[in-house]
Amino acid sequence: MPAEPDHPIDPPLIDLPIKTASRGFYDGFSREVTIPSKVIVSLLIMWAIFFPVSASETLSAANSSIIATFSGWYVYLVAFLMFTCFVLALFPQSGTLRIGNPGEKPEFGRFSWFAMLFGAGIGIGMLTYSTGEPLAHFSNNPDIIRGLVDARTAEAVRPAYIYTFLHWGFAAWGTYALVGLAIGYVAYRRNLPLTIRSALAPLFGLRLSGVWGHLVDIVAVVATILGVAVTMGIGVEQFVMGLARLGVGDWLLDPDGSSSIAAVILSLLVLVGASTISALSGVGRGIKWLSNLNMGLSFALLALFAIVGSAFGGLKLLGVGVWDYLCTLVPNSLTLFDAGGEFGDALVQWQLDWSVFYWAWWIAFAPFVGMFIARISRGRTIREYVFGVVLVPSLMCFFWMAMVGGTAIDLELSGAAQGSIVNAAMSDQLFATLAVLLDPAVAAVVSGLVVLLLMTYLITSADSAILIVNTINGAGESESERNHHILFWGVALAFVVGSMLILGGIDAIRITMIIGALPFSFVVAIMGVAILKAVIYDLFRKHHGVPTTAQGCAEAAEGK
Repeated sequence: MPAEPDHPIDPPLIDLPIKTASRGFYDGFSREVTIPSKVIVSLLIMWAIFFPVSASETLSAANSSIIATFSGWYVYLVAFLMFTCFVLALFPQSGTLRIGNPGEKPEFGRFSWFAMLFGAGIGIGMLTYSTGEPLAHFSNNPDIIRGLVDARTAEAVRPAYIYTFLHWGFAAWGTYALVGLAIGYVAYRRNLPLTIRSALAPLFGLRLSGVWGHLVDIVAVVATILGVAVTMGIGVEQFVMGLARLGVGDWLLDPDGSSSIAAVILSLLVLVGASTISALSGVGRGIKWLSNLNMGLSFALLALFAIVGSAFGGLKLLGVGVWDYLCTLVPNSLTLFDAGGEFGDALVQWQLDWSVFYWAWWIAFAPFVGMFIARISRGRTIREYVFGVVLVPSLMCFFWMAMVGGTAIDLELSGAAQGSIVNAAMSDQLFATLAVLLDPAVAAVVSGLVVLLLMTYLITSADSAILIVNTINGAGESESERNHHILFWGVALAFVVGSMLILGGIDAIRITMIIGALPFSFVVAIMGVAILKAVIYDLFRKHHGVPTTAQGCAEAAEGK
């Protein structure tokens, strides 16, 4: 009998048991994850509703402390995530490793894959920030603060797009890609559960079956709810503004121009109710149908701006903006402004209001988007995955910002808008742009389509988030019928968004999300280390003839 080879490295972990209930209300769920997650979210809601003053003061104080202490952490963490993604993709040996078994073909064709990536993390943000962000940086950015250019001039456009692309480019999609890769790599190569804790298995192994694994998944669930709450809050504000533009009624807005309590409640009843129904219908029906509708309406709106907007100027902005972005990516990604001096305090505040907020938002949104991307990317190589997930959606975001935002800026620079766009609330700037660009009747029709698109994006985001939360709570399983839990998370999401909007508007949701994202940011950092270890060890295993996949381990066992 031949001696077994003495390999210097063991095969990977291919089994991570997670205890789930076998009957009752929590059948198929991990009680240790689901119940604490529900309790934490419920306590947050009750705190905001029953103790609004205390909640507001505490959240503001906590936010100030966290921002002051951890702003550098967010900046350097996101830079690390981007760097890790591109290193894994560009390194010849690692780039060819497949998210799945060797030779496995992707489940979806490239067009369908790109289409789903488009809908995963762009959606509502494109409708609000395609005008809002370029116009905001057109009025104030680090170059304006330093006195290098004047606000709201042609010279301010170029730096405005550098910072717009900084926030919506590789940083956002590198964060999503890293989380999705860390989950998908171990789920589809090693047959581990499709859940957050599995991504840390290369470092901690079977210890994640217990308390520490439960804690990781709880943190991910809470971060997901708060991250989606920001998206929902922004979308609800713009949805109400759109209805007001369409003349639905003055009761939609308070005297200061913000959404009224009645408008928030009605909007959430409609939107979250529809999203819950969609989630109950499952991925194959409700979510798929809404995603297709989103795509059609989005490209129709983009085509409108390409035809009647500043098409040539937008394309010029796109080309120059991408070049400037790439040239400044490294220094801007690693820059942390210091307080003090002539401009220091203003620069620090700008970075906290924009970059740090975005980095926290992307991290909080990463469990949701990352798991979704992992689910649709099985069978692709790491190189194809990273380039597809990071480059294609980034370019789509850039195109949107250049065409739509460029049109708004051009209308302001030409004098046609006379300040009506740049001085409008961010949630109203897209509608203000349409009002200047089009005849009143046509503008009303297009605004109605934008409201419909907002509605479908909001529903899609909410129902997808609900299903992802249930997948995490269900130890990576997503096929079982869990209607009562879907209803709970739908109602909980509505109450989180509604209570925070009423408590302090969108700023209250932003503050809560930044606080909630902090624990998960440490999980994401560990994910980056874990995927590096997983890939490096698999390369060693390949070199020494040791199986690197669950299938390979099974075949080796059968051979023995």
